[in-house]
Amino acid sequence: MMPRLTLSQVTKRYDGVTALDAVDFTVAPGERVALLGHNGAGKSTLMKIVLGLIPATSGQIEVLGAAPGSQAAREGTAYLPENVAFHPALTGLEQIRLYLRLRGCDPAQAMGLLERVGLGEAARRRIGTYSKGMRQRVGLAQALIGQPRLLILDEPTSGLDPVSRREFYAILDGLAAEGAAILLSSHALTEVEARTDRIVILSKGRLMANDTLHALRRQAALPIRLQISARPGAADQVAAQLSGGRRNGVMVDLTCAHDEKLTRLGHIAALKGLIEDVEIIPPSLEDLYSHFSRRDDQ
Repeated sequence: MMPRLTLSQVTKRYDGVTALDAVDFTVAPGERVALLGHNGAGKSTLMKIVLGLIPATSGQIEVLGAAPGSQAAREGTAYLPENVAFHPALTGLEQIRLYLRLRGCDPAQAMGLLERVGLGEAARRRIGTYSKGMRQRVGLAQALIGQPRLLILDEPTSGLDPVSRREFYAILDGLAAEGAAILLSSHALTEVEARTDRIVILSKGRLMANDTLHALRRQAALPIRLQISARPGAADQVAAQLSGGRRNGVMVDLTCAHDEKLTRLGHIAALKGLIEDVEIIPPSLEDLYSHFSRRDDQ
C-alpha cells in the first residue's frame, strides 16, 4: 500500500540555520503517527513544507502522490492548527456551511459534521460565545470536509477537557479505520502514547526516532519497573529475597532490563505465598522522549 505522505532527506535552512536536517519518514493509509519534539525542533517547519506553504531547501516530498501545495495534494489533505480562528458573529452552522461552499460541497452536510464533533446542540449559537474547546471542534468539523485522505493536526486537543479529548481521539480512530493517514503533533505525551501507531521524534531538526512504541522501548533499553504487592506482614521478606525496595508498607519495587523481565517474574512467582499481585510498568513515552531527545547532545 502506497504511503499517503513520504519525506526523503528533507532539509530546510533559513539564513544558515538548519531547521530540518535530512528527515525521512512515511505515513501510510490508516496509520496514526505522532510527531514529537521540543519547541524549535522543526515540527512546524515540517508541517508547513508538507502543506506547501514553504519549500524545502532539498529532499523529496510526496503528498498523496503529488507535490506539496499542488491541487491534488490540497484536495485530499486537511489541516487543523493549534489555535483556530473563526468569525465570532457567525454561528457554527453558518461557518461550516461557508467552508463547504468554498470546497464545492453541499452545505446541507454542515449539521452532520457538527454533530459528529459534538456541536449539534450549539450549531446555531454564535462562535463568539464558544469556549476554546468548542472552537477547536469547529476546526475539526472543517477539517473533516471532503473526507480527507491525509490529516495534519497541530496540537489538536489544545483546550479540550478530558471527555472531549477522548471523543476527539475516537473520531481519529474512526477516520484511520476508514483509511485516512494522520500526522499529529502534540506535547500531550500521555494522550498519544495510547492512541497512535508510530512515534516520530525530532530534536534540533534531526530525526531521532521513528518506530512503534514497543520497538522504541526495546531500542532504548530503559529499565522496566516491577511493582509488587506483598501480603500483609510479608513486605520485608519479599524485599529481602528479591533485593527490592520497600514502599508504602506493603509495596516492593524492582527494576530490571527488558531481557531480564521473565527471569524476574519467575523469581516473583516462586514467592506466590507471599505475593498478592504484581504490576509491570514499562518505560513511558515521556521516558522514551527524554532518552531519544538527549541523544542529540551526546
